[in-house]
Amino acid sequence: MKSLSTRRTIRKYADRDVSDELLNRLLTAAARTQTMGNLQLYSVVITRSNEMKSKLAPAHFNQPMVTNAPVVLTICADFNRTSQWARCRKAEPGYNNFLSFINAATDALLFTQTFCNLADEEGLGYCYLGTTVYMPQQIIDILHLPKLVMPVATLTVGWPDEEPPLSDRLPTAAFIHSETYHDYQPADIDTYYHYKEQLPENQHFCEINHKETLAQVFTDIRYTRKDNEAMSEGLLQTLKKQGFLD
Repeated sequence: MKSLSTRRTIRKYADRDVSDELLNRLLTAAARTQTMGNLQLYSVVITRSNEMKSKLAPAHFNQPMVTNAPVVLTICADFNRTSQWARCRKAEPGYNNFLSFINAATDALLFTQTFCNLADEEGLGYCYLGTTVYMPQQIIDILHLPKLVMPVATLTVGWPDEEPPLSDRLPTAAFIHSETYHDYQPADIDTYYHYKEQLPENQHFCEINHKETLAQVFTDIRYTRKDNEAMSEGLLQTLKKQGFLD
């Protein structure tokens, strides 16, 4: 069993299949995770074919692991199935709203994390793709997702063909608050971010991007206001189209 302290993001995979038996066993076990009202407000679309992976790749900025991984899992917030169940049982569902999306997205992400923990135990590698919510309409169209189904997470899964270095993490004191939230003072920021900012790879990151600080790399290049606002608008439009917003 792998330790969480040595968890790595795997982007390169060996030419080795992930069997249906293993994948189904992990997906079944992951369903024991916490869920609101015991409703399991998620669905998982399994993509194995090269054709379908090639169709999905542009929605994830053509990151190579999408087409190179044996398996791609798209985990969706799903209130469609529950709504269909309600109608078939003489009940009228009221889940076409933002709160229902948040509840279903929480369920889906809890399931995703539990699956990752189980995959670790089996020695599988995976990469979590945050790009899923950047251009969700493309994924919806490709996977034929109906209303009240929204993609929220994607995992590329396979047997590792690399052992990348561990990524850095902030010290525990940076995110633990006792009893109430204590806002950060400049001295706290200096303390908590010193190690991250002094890492040679992060200093090199600043150099090649011609930025004075690591924070500027994130605000000016990686996650800009312009891109965040544009993708937020796209996300809101997609949530409306999928029936979660009026």
